[in-house]
Amino acid sequence: MGRLVMKFGGTSVASIERIRNVAHHVKREVDAGHEVALVVSAMAGTTNQLVAWCSEASPMHDAREYDVVVASGEQVTSGLLAIVLQGMGIQARSWQGWQIPIKTSDAHASARILEIDGGELIKRFKERKEVAVIAGFQGINPQTNRVTTLGRGGSDTSAVAIAAAIRADRCDIYTDVDGVYTTDPRVVPKARRLDRIAFEDMLELASQGAKVLQVRSVELGMVHNMPIFVRSSFARPEGIDPYANQPPGTLICSEEEIMESHVVTGIAFSKDEAQISVRQIEDKPGVAATIFGPLAAANINVDMIVQNVSEDGATTDLTFTVPASDYARARDTIASAKGKIGYARLDTATDVAKVSVIGSGMRSHAGVAAQAFAALAARNINIRAITTSEIKFSVLIDTAYTELAVRTLHTLYGLDHI
Repeated sequence: MGRLVMKFGGTSVASIERIRNVAHHVKREVDAGHEVALVVSAMAGTTNQLVAWCSEASPMHDAREYDVVVASGEQVTSGLLAIVLQGMGIQARSWQGWQIPIKTSDAHASARILEIDGGELIKRFKERKEVAVIAGFQGINPQTNRVTTLGRGGSDTSAVAIAAAIRADRCDIYTDVDGVYTTDPRVVPKARRLDRIAFEDMLELASQGAKVLQVRSVELGMVHNMPIFVRSSFARPEGIDPYANQPPGTLICSEEEIMESHVVTGIAFSKDEAQISVRQIEDKPGVAATIFGPLAAANINVDMIVQNVSEDGATTDLTFTVPASDYARARDTIASAKGKIGYARLDTATDVAKVSVIGSGMRSHAGVAAQAFAALAARNINIRAITTSEIKFSVLIDTAYTELAVRTLHTLYGLDHI
């Protein structure tokens, strides 16, 4: 007997028919003797509709009331799934974030989990054999006693945090794909599903554009060493052996649990990028602070940064990237600080994409990035900027070459044949 957290996303619970399918997945694990807690998202499209209603009611709406509205989607799903499970003879009860409680910060719409008391859930496992059906994405701030939400994709974070709180053996994330792939299969048909991936590699993939998991959920998994298993909710429930050592999917775990790691694990890409170049700034101490200080104050995240100093050392150019959604604000923020910064010209581009090569095996292999630069050059793909870390490097290129670059690198590192 084990203890599992099973999380189901919006497409998995998009209709009553799909909720019944989810219930059969749950029944399979309950019949196998597992103690089960479920975490559910709102039905597909529901959160978007709720967000739209908030904007229609008032473009400058109160974030506290926004959370009240958007948290209701998960409440509906948890109640419906509990009803279906009860109809199948399974002892089940729905839980909202405030009932557990999931205590969070007061940053409405982007709260962070502070503490979860899993005592009552564990007690009910033991005494009632009860399945807990928990509304994801939400919690409560203990100071204000108001509902909070964790940001889009927050149900993944809820699931991993609850798994840690109840000391689960594993957190299963059921989604509309059957695992984590070496890259997006829609771009590279030869992309392969990974049986296992290290937390660090998954964290980089998620932060660099892979949409499988929310970044914060992977961070929590790594901190608590909680294995996360990504699997498909659309696989036939009766066709899966609950006693199998590992059913189809991808296990995200510590690097020590992976027998053989490849130099490169995967290729991620993001077209949600904008480039800003601040030209001919006086090269003196503190000049970077005059640029990035106002951006930080405006809550704009800066990603890639490249600095070029002129031959005479008198001036410098600073190029950086921001999310495309923040492009206009970032451009206007820098323009409004022109007098303080003292630059000559501001160049911008929105037709750029970031392609990242990720693999913890890079730590012990030299020349991995150089191979990529040569391969991209052979394809006449110009690199605008480069950033590197211990297990990742990223290049900024023209958007038009994104798919070609991803396919080229996927083949270069042997990922077509993993």
